[in-house]
Amino acid sequence: MKRNTLALLVVALGFSFSVQAQEAKVGSIKVDHAYTRATVPGQQVAGGFMKIENKGTSGDQLLSASSPAAGEVQLHEMAMEGNVMKMRQVKDIAVPAGGSVELKPGGLHLMFMNIKAPLTAGESVPVKLKFAKAGEVEVKMPVNAMGQAGGAAKH
Repeated sequence: MKRNTLALLVVALGFSFSVQAQEAKVGSIKVDHAYTRATVPGQQVAGGFMKIENKGTSGDQLLSASSPAAGEVQLHEMAMEGNVMKMRQVKDIAVPAGGSVELKPGGLHLMFMNIKAPLTAGESVPVKLKFAKAGEVEVKMPVNAMGQAGGAAKH
């Protein structure tokens, strides 16, 4: 009996820490597999990741993002400059017609700046995305445990 109770508890805890990513749509844009990672007290920045698909016949651009969880949300990219990986802010992120762009660790991503409180695994963070053509959409980004790979699309 105790063994079954313990197994059930382990399964329940596992589900509570693996929050499923929310899908959001606006116009021809679909946002999928969105997530961020838990932070520690005092940590001021965190990354945001997702897949953005454009089902339309003309390209669009992600222009900005905002969240009540952070003082500012910037669009960023990681890129190699010589032998050094550098991160920099970008003006926008292109989403090609009939295509997609993946915001992922080591590439394009959102950067939450001046986080107001630690991001806790199992919670979700509301993020408003603004597209040039499709308009605005709110995505609830699940907060994954620090070691968890996240909700990024698998290939």
